[in-house]
Amino acid sequence: MSMFEYKGLNSKGRDVSGVIEADGPVDLKAKLAKQQIFLTGYKETVQGGSGRVAGASKEEGGLLSKEVNLSDLLDRVKLMDIAVMDRQMAVLLRAGISMGEALQALVDQQEKPSMKKVLTTVRTRVNEGKSLAEAMEEHPKVFPALHVNMVRVGEASGTLDLVFERLAEFTESQVQLRSKVIAAMIYPSLMLTVAVLIISGMMLFFIPKITGMFKEAGVELPAITQALIFVTDIFTSTWYIILPLLVVGYILFNRWKVTDAGRLKYDAFKLKLPVFGRIVRLVAVSRFARTLATLLQSGVQILPALDIVKAIVNNAVLADVIDKTKDEVREGNSIAGPLRQSGHFPAMVVHMIAIGERTGELEQMLGSVAQAYESEVENKISTLTSVLEPVMIVTMGIIVGFMVFALLMPMLKMGQAVTM
Repeated sequence: MSMFEYKGLNSKGRDVSGVIEADGPVDLKAKLAKQQIFLTGYKETVQGGSGRVAGASKEEGGLLSKEVNLSDLLDRVKLMDIAVMDRQMAVLLRAGISMGEALQALVDQQEKPSMKKVLTTVRTRVNEGKSLAEAMEEHPKVFPALHVNMVRVGEASGTLDLVFERLAEFTESQVQLRSKVIAAMIYPSLMLTVAVLIISGMMLFFIPKITGMFKEAGVELPAITQALIFVTDIFTSTWYIILPLLVVGYILFNRWKVTDAGRLKYDAFKLKLPVFGRIVRLVAVSRFARTLATLLQSGVQILPALDIVKAIVNNAVLADVIDKTKDEVREGNSIAGPLRQSGHFPAMVVHMIAIGERTGELEQMLGSVAQAYESEVENKISTLTSVLEPVMIVTMGIIVGFMVFALLMPMLKMGQAVTM
């Protein structure tokens, strides 16, 4: 069977669209007819095939394909979609439902077309005889190495329901942490944008007109006003040069940042930033602890687990430390030793890992570390946000006040000259 993206008209004459599984165009029309939908266009999306439109020209079929592709861009699989799937899979398997039936149930209830296509392909591969891990491995952008390895261990040990429950908990915790970070930074970012727009608008449109009046009146301008005029003249006369330079600089910086040397230097710089560096480190350490704990609890061996964690921390400096730790562990040494020697992991983390290794409770210790550091990240971000807001307001007030004061002084002089 193949997956088809379709467009049609329902019994009320309204446009409808969606994704459905069918053996071919004839079967597609028959299935839609049962739902009282008249097919106007379709595109095969899983097993090749080009888009065709019933009763339409080739040009119209091409247009439909472009519309579907645009829809795909707006309908990407998100981390929360994976968390929901993990939770549902855990419930279905725990209820004693077979793998094939569980995957079919996920496909049937899935409303997001992109996720439905992925799950349909996974189900097809499993029905063809592949393992679930192998089927998921074909979609690395949707199912990362963490998912694939844990599912592989779950299949081998017969604990897939438990593995999916742990994956759901892990993914949900990552979504919550990311949402808190993003939500905390929205207001400061919005304020910064508004401040830049207001100041830029004043310097481009308002200040040049006022300073032009001063020059025509021949008023002697104080130093503060002359400084404002100087800055404004530079801004208004060179903005069309500065803006392209900023864009080019941003592009070059991003290209440098993705190189091995650039990423290492940039990530090291982020860790050294005042205030923000601490938050970056806390987020990375909490990811390290949470991911490693989840992998070890699911039965993944320590060496492949460290390989997966290395990519999860999203920081080249810490990833290098984890890579060296893996080499030490391969030689029979502990995890805590290399982490302590690097100086990049907090002392409490190293101490708790060392205790966990000695007592055989490494997973529990890592879970405790993750929980503690996730709470600290939340507190740090809340504190930072509460401090940033008044600082930004005061800074914006000082800049605008400087501009107003610089413009008012010559106007007062002009008023005094008229009254005399």
